[in-house]
Amino acid sequence: MCGIVGQFDFSDSPGGDGRAFVSKGCEVIAHRGPDDIGIYESEDRRIVLGHRRLSIVDLSPLGHQPMQNEDGRIWLTFNGEIYNHRQFRDELVRKGHVFRSASDTEAIIHLFEEYGVDCLGRLDGMFAFGLWDANRKQLFLARDRLGKKPLYYIRLPGQLLFASEIKALLVHPRVRRELDTNALDEFLTFSNVPAPRTLFAGIKKLPAAHRLICNSRGDMAIERYWSPLDGSWPGEVGEEEATERVRELLQEAVRKRLMADVPVGCFLSGGLDSSTNVALMSPLQSTPLRTFSVGFHGFGPSENFHDLPFARLVADKFGCEHSEVMVGAQESQAHLPNLVVQQDEPIGDPACLPMHFVCKAAHAAGLKVVLVGEGSDEVFGGYDDMVTILHKTMPRWLRLLRMPKLAREAIYQVMRRTAVPAGRVDLLRRAARGEPLYWGLDVVFWETEKAGLLTRGARDRLAGSPAAIVQRYCDALYAAHPGADGLQQMSYVELCNRLPELLLMRVDKISMAHSIEARAPFLDYRLSSYALSLPAALKIRDRGTKLVLRKAVAPFLPREILDRPKQGFRVPLPEWLAGDLAPWAEGLLADSTLRKLDLFNWPHIDRMWKAHKSRQADFSFDLWCLLNLSAWYDHWIERRAA
Repeated sequence: MCGIVGQFDFSDSPGGDGRAFVSKGCEVIAHRGPDDIGIYESEDRRIVLGHRRLSIVDLSPLGHQPMQNEDGRIWLTFNGEIYNHRQFRDELVRKGHVFRSASDTEAIIHLFEEYGVDCLGRLDGMFAFGLWDANRKQLFLARDRLGKKPLYYIRLPGQLLFASEIKALLVHPRVRRELDTNALDEFLTFSNVPAPRTLFAGIKKLPAAHRLICNSRGDMAIERYWSPLDGSWPGEVGEEEATERVRELLQEAVRKRLMADVPVGCFLSGGLDSSTNVALMSPLQSTPLRTFSVGFHGFGPSENFHDLPFARLVADKFGCEHSEVMVGAQESQAHLPNLVVQQDEPIGDPACLPMHFVCKAAHAAGLKVVLVGEGSDEVFGGYDDMVTILHKTMPRWLRLLRMPKLAREAIYQVMRRTAVPAGRVDLLRRAARGEPLYWGLDVVFWETEKAGLLTRGARDRLAGSPAAIVQRYCDALYAAHPGADGLQQMSYVELCNRLPELLLMRVDKISMAHSIEARAPFLDYRLSSYALSLPAALKIRDRGTKLVLRKAVAPFLPREILDRPKQGFRVPLPEWLAGDLAPWAEGLLADSTLRKLDLFNWPHIDRMWKAHKSRQADFSFDLWCLLNLSAWYDHWIERRAA
């Protein structure tokens, strides 16, 4: 796992500033690869590639990057792991390719020599890379299928820049720091910015499962090379057949993610997903597995923040070397200024806080690789909200849609003036406007709520398209699989946006800030595609969630874990923002440089604070997103202008 930076100058006369930019970019992302640094600059100075190395596979100097092929016509800077590189290495050797190292990086180079950009279809892993092909005089960028590794880019006059993190692009003297107001509208909806936008105007992120090719004229082509919707879905599939297939795919997903020349640990919450990782990893380890959990000071079982007893149970059962980290409000507040630096963009997920502390502990223990449980809930139907939507909301939604459009509009206009919760009012608005029902699990401000949050001028200027974004996801799903059910729709929306641009972005940014590589077995592309294809009846029944997964892992886990309700990576944010963190948080927003802009209705935000502190309503998630946004703007935008 590493950090990459690059510049392609396709102007009439290369300026020669590429090496200085790439060198400085590598400095600011040194945390992604503290073990080594490398820079390649072509003789004509058109291409400069930089690399920061976190040595995990082939620890020798032969794994140094950027790496070239035998004749120096292909150069690669690569971030990630390719789990199947040994399998196709033998095939490539038989075809005459000569390897000088045992690294997966070199395997990509030879695979590209053989298959060109179609090599992506043969890669099994997580990756983001930049490859320079001197023969074709083109730069080839790619991001893995599910978006585990981020890749940002910006096009300037005569140049294309790319990097693993936005902060590396910002060191370029011609990259301006400006807020993208359309992206802001989307952030306020989804608590993240869907690809390809970022909150920085002009800076984009390559969507998951996409590749970008830029030629010597500066012509750019961006295209999708894979989708979880590819192929046919099974029609009737029995529960036993699905259980066996899930178990088989999951065991293989864990096994191949142990590929490393350094020890591999695991983050353990005591929930179904992380406990499954531990259960399947432990028999494959020659030494006790290192596991790490996080808890919160001042909260016991009655407050429902009781991961630690379950984590200890699992750690004891499998003989793990277990570590626990306790976190309080003050430790969290002390770290919050660093959070916006680590994230680059605000990530509206308070789980970034415990992620920071558990990654810090793993790094202190000398680990470079851990397994995490992300992705299971999205594809196996693991959220209680999914159950509610599937069994209660969707039937009501369908009844609404059978009504004439004018009737739907009339009901919405009446109800929006009442005290009905904002989410229900916006459901009526979506029905009246013909927008999709499901937008994601972490929607912060519905369109009806933005009327109070934003000034009239801001509402007139913002031209984000949250509904259109979700509609594109739904259109793609039903074009490929017209019979997809409601749970498959929810899962696909999650796979398209929240998972790659919020959950996996959180995992990547926070873990790599501590030089830790995080691997997610549940997001093995074969496993996630198969799980998505299974009908809702195999995953959700009554109030039960992840049924086929629970049955698949039942032989490995204690009953206490199998029967444990969904908890998630929870943070006592409602209590903290109403108590210990309230003075700091209110002060941050009171002094926010965002107040210089005609964007927010600040008296409305003040009313949210009062309601939250008095426990009249829980606005912790809403306020957390605004706090992140404000801290981001203060640090990355306004500080630069000062």
